Amino acid sequence: MPVLVITGTGTEVGKTVTTAAVAAAALAAGRSVAVLKAAQTGVRPDERGDADEVARLAGPVTTAELARFPEPLAPGTAARRAGMAPVHPQEVAERAAKLATEHDLVLVEGAGGLLVRFDAAGGTLADAAALLGAPVLVVAQAGLGTLNTTELTARELRRREVELAGVVIGSWPDAPDLASRCNVADLPEVADAPLLGALPAGAGTLPPARFRTAAPGWLAPRLDGTWDAEAFRIRAAP
Repeated sequence: MPVLVITGTGTEVGKTVTTAAVAAAALAAGRSVAVLKAAQTGVRPDERGDADEVARLAGPVTTAELARFPEPLAPGTAARRAGMAPVHPQEVAERAAKLATEHDLVLVEGAGGLLVRFDAAGGTLADAAALLGAPVLVVAQAGLGTLNTTELTARELRRREVELAGVVIGSWPDAPDLASRCNVADLPEVADAPLLGALPAGAGTLPPARFRTAAPGWLAPRLDGTWDAEAFRIRAAP
């Protein structure tokens, strides 16, 4: 899996922190890692972006951004309003492929959800994943409403014949409610893909050293971790 595309079922689902956890686990396993942010929005040139946050939490990764737009909007909209050239899926695929020749693992983090538009032609992260022939990891919420958005994302990937690597819960609450506990069993079913991890709420606020030590325990072996999906399911069962 030299390239892994990471998307969310929407905004604020823990995508960047999950990317950092995957990077940290891979680094702990002795792999070299690059993180490509396809399009960074809502951040000034002098501010830290998502790729920088991944590096802060995960450790020594190569970071790259294709474009940065000042307003916190969909990349295509943000580019148009700023009068800047948009990012195209082919550019994402080409940069990721180049990074893959120099690293054991390349993580491509999208902006928002799978079908957020990069350009006026309607290009998306899904198109970039298809061009790369790369699997997609979906980061989902824990609670009520997540089954619908996760299944819609999974169905779209299958329609495009793009591999769905699995689902990670981006923020598992300290005191999960009934919906969250039921969703542990239901998410793999609606996605028709394995649950590959669950990050504790507030993981991104941990000191980097603690984050790096803990990250493998939040992720399944397929993501270089030690997380046991069945044991987690049993503990979460209502």
